[in-house]
Amino acid sequence: MKRILLFILPILIIISVSFTIFGVFQVRSEEDRLTEDLKRKARAVAESMELSARHILANNDLRGAKRTVERFQKRERLQGCVIYDSKGAIYAVTERFSDWKEKDKPYLKYILENKAPRGAIEKFKNYTVYSYILPVLDDENNVVGLVEIIYDTSYVFTQLAQLWRRLSITLIILVVVILIIALFLQKQIFVSPVERLTEWFKHFQRGDIDAQHPIKEKGELGKLAREVEQVALGLRVARKTMTEEAQVRVEKEDLWTEAKLRDNIRAKLGENALFVVSNREPYMHVMDERSGAPRCVRPASGVVTAIDPIMRACGGTWIAHASGNADKKFVNSKNKLGVPPKDNRYILKRVWLSKAEEDGYYYGFSNEGLWPLCHITHTRPIFRESDWQAYKNVNQKFADNILEELPAKNAFIFIQDYHFTLLPKMIKEKRPDVTVALFWHIPWPNPEVFSICPYQEEILEGMLGCDLIGFHIQYHCNNFLDTANRLLESRVDTERFSVIRFGKETFVRAFPISVDDYMEGKDDQTYNEEMEKIRKEFDLKDKVVAVGVDRIDYTKGIVERVLAIDRFLQKYPEYKNKFVFIQLAAPSRTHIKRYHDLMGEIDELIEKVNWNHMEGDWRPIIYLKRHFSPEEISPFYRLADICIVSSLHDGMNLVAKEYIAAKRDLNGVLILSRFTGAAKELTDAVQINPYSREEFADSIKFALTMPESEKKRRVENMRKEIRENNVYKWAGNIISEITSLKKPDTYSATQT
Repeated sequence: MKRILLFILPILIIISVSFTIFGVFQVRSEEDRLTEDLKRKARAVAESMELSARHILANNDLRGAKRTVERFQKRERLQGCVIYDSKGAIYAVTERFSDWKEKDKPYLKYILENKAPRGAIEKFKNYTVYSYILPVLDDENNVVGLVEIIYDTSYVFTQLAQLWRRLSITLIILVVVILIIALFLQKQIFVSPVERLTEWFKHFQRGDIDAQHPIKEKGELGKLAREVEQVALGLRVARKTMTEEAQVRVEKEDLWTEAKLRDNIRAKLGENALFVVSNREPYMHVMDERSGAPRCVRPASGVVTAIDPIMRACGGTWIAHASGNADKKFVNSKNKLGVPPKDNRYILKRVWLSKAEEDGYYYGFSNEGLWPLCHITHTRPIFRESDWQAYKNVNQKFADNILEELPAKNAFIFIQDYHFTLLPKMIKEKRPDVTVALFWHIPWPNPEVFSICPYQEEILEGMLGCDLIGFHIQYHCNNFLDTANRLLESRVDTERFSVIRFGKETFVRAFPISVDDYMEGKDDQTYNEEMEKIRKEFDLKDKVVAVGVDRIDYTKGIVERVLAIDRFLQKYPEYKNKFVFIQLAAPSRTHIKRYHDLMGEIDELIEKVNWNHMEGDWRPIIYLKRHFSPEEISPFYRLADICIVSSLHDGMNLVAKEYIAAKRDLNGVLILSRFTGAAKELTDAVQINPYSREEFADSIKFALTMPESEKKRRVENMRKEIRENNVYKWAGNIISEITSLKKPDTYSATQT
């Protein structure tokens, strides 16, 4: 619409100006005509009265004079008549115009002296009139009196206003007609061909490349469409070749790398489009409080840590909630941008949520309901109907955003975590042809615990819309199968590890998530400089350093960790002034009361422990409470002699794997809660029960006194485990599982 306005605006301006000039001349011409007509009428009336006035004045017939002037009383436009004597005094005047006596009339003397008639527009009270005065002469050519005819001029201005109104209406109609014609021509000449070309591009982008483009004309747009069609053909051939080459490379390589994962996806999925869906976005733009400038940060999230390397390797589209306060400044018209910044590897599509939606869906149902329900940490889950409705609405909003991005066929949607339990079913109802997988990053409880949820059936039905559901460990898979079997009308196939409901089969598998080869981007000298800077800043020279890296969450066991350090220093006071624990803590979900209270509890506890054990400038615990980027965390991993992971319940916990991956010098000890998924793989860690304060304290002592050779043996074994089962293998196993599952053709409803 803007372009058409720019096109026709000059035309409209020219027409309007021309029409206005024409109108001015037309109105002036009409005004002159009406004025001249008025003068002619006034002169004719005055001349017709001259003889009667002479007789009246000659005979001093006052009664006759009054009868004569009163004849004008009822005329519509002729306001009145005045008869003057030879000295210019009013002899008789029309009654309705009697106030005319009060008007100053200096022109009468001139008329009497020169015996010449006079016509002019006169101002009278609040309006104007036309006055025509004719001298009355006797036979000797002497002035015996005057006759004045007074006309109302308002009708002249009324007719001129009507003329202007007609001209304005004509101009408006003309402009509207020109606009309609211009819009019609624009649609026929420009819009329709572009719309058809756009529709063809949409098919091409979605992969529906078998359809012919709809542009049939031989114009320039038709040529453009045919050229793009040739490009599409070339891309199809190139992709096919790349897929075959990728298959060969995958078979040759043993260790999973970024390149092998990329080749695996090309070999398994071919031209399929990869879509990742999560609540947390991998990159968020926030306004810097000090400088006021926007900056891009990576949020603290295990999901982001795991999925970002995969998307960097494979490309695709990541759809996530836009949570940064400057996010809108960096998206295009489709709410997309390339990430990572300055090295675009994949597309991030941001979904906007209102504050009410975020409160209900994220803070409410997801993190006050499902999170404590699945983590057995003795925090009571809270389920509100309003939160559930917001959760459903947001899942539908994400479904709509995903569906509009899907190609015509062969799409793979990889959904992350408990925020989107309803999403698989919503997608499958519209696009049953796409492949949908959900990875559950947190523990899955047993059926008795999950049955607490009042919306259990809707959640399970939504999840069973998936083709594949993944958990970190087999125990969580078993819990899910038991839950579906006991709480839902379904059939569990224990041989295929699948759930069949209403003819739809969903496979359940364990895929222990892992990390990339951590900190490959920097050389040792850079890390040594960063570690030396940390030592000086916190006075760590000749100190044994332990580190903890967590979001502030009641499932992470931070309180239990601090209490264990307190007990350790009580039992082994010889480590005072020799041992320092650094806790990197990212505030999280502070809108929720339980988290807000936890932050205060940790602050108070750390202050108390430091007060109890302080000696001079030494404090046993250094508490750094803010968001840390992976680049900021990495030198702390390299520096730390011990890493403490004391989660009370955790699906995996990637901090444990990040620490081991960072210890290239093999000099470190991992203290790991046995209630994490990582404990099933990292068996060489010092495993603890974080609820047992004595055991926890003794484990710290054990880690400090462990021989160097034993440390290196343990770390080397764990590094081998992580290297062989890294995040690329995790993603590759999921892709391979999806493409290799052989489903029976049909399952009747009676089988369920």
